Amino acid sequence: MNKSKLLLLSTPLALAISGILNPAQAAVNIQCPGDKDALNTPSSIDATPTLGNPGYDPKVKCKHLAAGDGFITMADSTVTTPNEMYILGFSDLTGVPQNKAANHGLLAATSTAPTIELNEGDKFYLSLTNVGMLKRPDLFDPHSVHFHGFPNAASIFDGEPEASATIGMGSTFTYFYDIKEPGTYMYHCHVEASEHMQMGMLGNLYVHPAQDGSSYDDDTDVEVKDYTKFAYNDVDGSTGYDVEYPIQIGSFDSVFHAEHIAVQPLPFADMKDDYAVLNGRGYPDTANDTTPPAVPSEVAALHNTNVDTTDDIATTQPLSSKITATVGQRVLLRISNLNVTRNYTLAAMGLPMKVVGRDARILRAMDVNNPLQSLTQTGTDLYYETNSVTLGSGETADVLIDTTDVAPGKYFIYTTNLNYLSNGAEDFGGMMTEFQVI
Repeated sequence: MNKSKLLLLSTPLALAISGILNPAQAAVNIQCPGDKDALNTPSSIDATPTLGNPGYDPKVKCKHLAAGDGFITMADSTVTTPNEMYILGFSDLTGVPQNKAANHGLLAATSTAPTIELNEGDKFYLSLTNVGMLKRPDLFDPHSVHFHGFPNAASIFDGEPEASATIGMGSTFTYFYDIKEPGTYMYHCHVEASEHMQMGMLGNLYVHPAQDGSSYDDDTDVEVKDYTKFAYNDVDGSTGYDVEYPIQIGSFDSVFHAEHIAVQPLPFADMKDDYAVLNGRGYPDTANDTTPPAVPSEVAALHNTNVDTTDDIATTQPLSSKITATVGQRVLLRISNLNVTRNYTLAAMGLPMKVVGRDARILRAMDVNNPLQSLTQTGTDLYYETNSVTLGSGETADVLIDTTDVAPGKYFIYTTNLNYLSNGAEDFGGMMTEFQVI
């Protein structure tokens, strides 16, 4: 049996039918100018184009994602009884050959989705392949990527289905973004958004400013310190930091997820989330910085037996939320909320929080005497100190925590929505993580 027939038999029925009926449109066709494998067949996308290749540009970055389904393991599991939840989501296909991409993306969805980290000035090519839903072959849902809060030059790349492109099963679409504004963003599928976001199609995304690499003295510190990494182009070092961590707030309604895989009517009007998570995990799994939660049994079984899939899926919940800092370091938390049911508050116990940005904008007032000047050059800082941050769905905050006067030890970042400090019916978990000062 040749490879094309093997691939066809091992993909969902809907994906196979789509490929037969629409051979010209339904295909994995990734794009990345200057990619080192661009001249080979089958080609793959690597994250960085290679010097000497046609179309090479040092500012080009590329990524290839799959949209499909999968499972995650909730934190109230035991060794003998894993609590697995069905999800829809994205997985990383970057570097996977085109003729293996569809199989590699099957039942590989992760929560949260693969993190996208960019620099101001980058030209970003994001290819999305819809591999279909292995456990829901009755569905033919298209998918998209919505770069939330980003000012797209063309609406076709926005991901909102009424005015832009969406991707049918068996097809690939490449988005292009000219990265102009630094800050903390997020991304999600915008097709049937309430359903697909509740099911887990959510990811961290942030942009480093052009100021990175320059040295600035931040004279707001008791001891003046040089920084070379910044949340924004602040021109004074006031958003400088030593280490950064993305923290995405979310929560799941386990009944909604169970009804989804059971092919039952979905209770949209009765969503009541009972699993609160940070970066796709509930405590104590949020603070697990070495061994991630176990791969769900169905995912492991497929990827251990599928001959066209590289067995490299270490976890479906890859991103820890544990924060580690040395005394004196300043930590940047890139906090986002993509929950579809409610607002959440995150608090820091015993740690000073300074909010320097909201919704990918530095908190700095416009200078009324120079209204055409950049906010980074003029205007009054509107940073504020607090012990908690409240975010609605689609909002982000850039929070600095300075450990200069913090005693070494273990601290906690947690929700003040105390009923969400649980994993389902099990208390002492949920939306909480550890902040270790050493």
